[in-house]
Amino acid sequence: MRIVRLFATCLVLLSTLQSPSFAQEAPSKQFAYFGLEPDIVTNYLGNSNRKLGYVRITIELMLEDVNDLEKADHHSPLLRATAIEILGRQPAERVKSLTGREDIRRTFLDTMRKLMKEETGSNMIKDVIFTKYIYYG
Repeated sequence: MRIVRLFATCLVLLSTLQSPSFAQEAPSKQFAYFGLEPDIVTNYLGNSNRKLGYVRITIELMLEDVNDLEKADHHSPLLRATAIEILGRQPAERVKSLTGREDIRRTFLDTMRKLMKEETGSNMIKDVIFTKYIYYG
């Protein structure tokens, strides 16, 4: 008897999950990705003040909506300049460590969100992704 009741409960739950009204209740957002092209290559402060290192990264921006692609393209020079400025201020220890790389990524995210909020009025950047990260020095 217990098995029959459990089976009937499972059938009821499955039928509610497959109903068209359930699918309509949860609208899905369509995120978009925008790459800052070409790769960003810049210097960073080396271990001594006389030595500079360089870093080359590829940045992909995860945007909240597909409609934000045009805005991101329009403001890409500002976003690139911001990335170069942030990277240029980093010490070697931060550039070379995994935790430092994550700190840099979060700094990019926070700064770029603020810029886009000022420029467009919306927080269009959901995340910043490094798809390439190479350093020397």
